[in-house]
Amino acid sequence: MKNGYKIVWSNEARDNLSQIIDYFEEKWTERELKKFFQRLEKIINLISQNPRLFMLTKKRKNVRRCVLSKQTSIYYKFDSERIFIITLFDNRQNPKSLKI
Repeated sequence: MKNGYKIVWSNEARDNLSQIIDYFEEKWTERELKKFFQRLEKIINLISQNPRLFMLTKKRKNVRRCVLSKQTSIYYKFDSERIFIITLFDNRQNPKSLKI
């Protein structure tokens, strides 16, 4: 697609993002939060333009993983029109707790 795929966020991904924002506001500076959002926007735009850019996961067919930061990964899948952001996963957690 010339203008990129439409991005659809799951409720879980929205909740994860909200928790990340809360954490940054509590523990980090506004500058760090801004840098995080700039990186997130850049990665989402890359995914929108080329959803096959990032590797498929081994655990679930047709789900891809993008490392946003050393602490956070984005899991997503796509069809012919949309990209579904499944979750933002905290890489410090036990991988067995990942439900995708």
